[in-house]
Amino acid sequence: MQTESKIERFLGHFPRSATNLRALTLMIAMLAVGSLSTGCGYNEVIDRDEDVKAAWAEVQNQYQRRADLIPNLVKTVKGAADFEKETLQNVVDARSRVGQLNVDASTIDDPQKLKEFETAQNQLGSALSRLLVVSENYPQLKATEAFRDLQVQLEGTENRITVARKRYIERVGEYNKVVLRFPTSIGASMRGKAERPTFSAQPGAEKAPEVAF
Repeated sequence: MQTESKIERFLGHFPRSATNLRALTLMIAMLAVGSLSTGCGYNEVIDRDEDVKAAWAEVQNQYQRRADLIPNLVKTVKGAADFEKETLQNVVDARSRVGQLNVDASTIDDPQKLKEFETAQNQLGSALSRLLVVSENYPQLKATEAFRDLQVQLEGTENRITVARKRYIERVGEYNKVVLRFPTSIGASMRGKAERPTFSAQPGAEKAPEVAF
């Protein structure tokens, strides 16, 4: 009874007209919707979505950094007499496949596109690792300042790629929890957001490749 009296006293401050009643009803409805939106993760899913996009941008930046180093690496290695042409060509071909990928905003929502991106990048990484192993057989090449500088840059880039991938996997994991768990799954549904694919964990993926000198 006491609660009802308080409500009546509160409503008594408003003129009892249809217009004010509609305004009051609308205000209450808006407050209720706002409360529901907060509780169901309507805004939280957007925050996690932006985190994923930022992490993806960093992944792309680091992979692009590696791709940008390859032309100079190829040019430098070509100067070494009798260097294994097949090994060098594999790097060139792998970089070409990466460049042919159609990477856009839909990639992180499409399992097939993300898998193609990851596969192509892994193939390029393997080709580069093979080239660096073979370079051990060419002391003259290893002794050049240009090659040593490229080795340092590649090592740093591989480390950054590993960190960026790890961060991306974490951000997608956080996002997927919001999308899949109740009650935040309601907000995700209202936003039209669904579970996202992520990078697959591969043996040794937690450790960046070592670049020998």
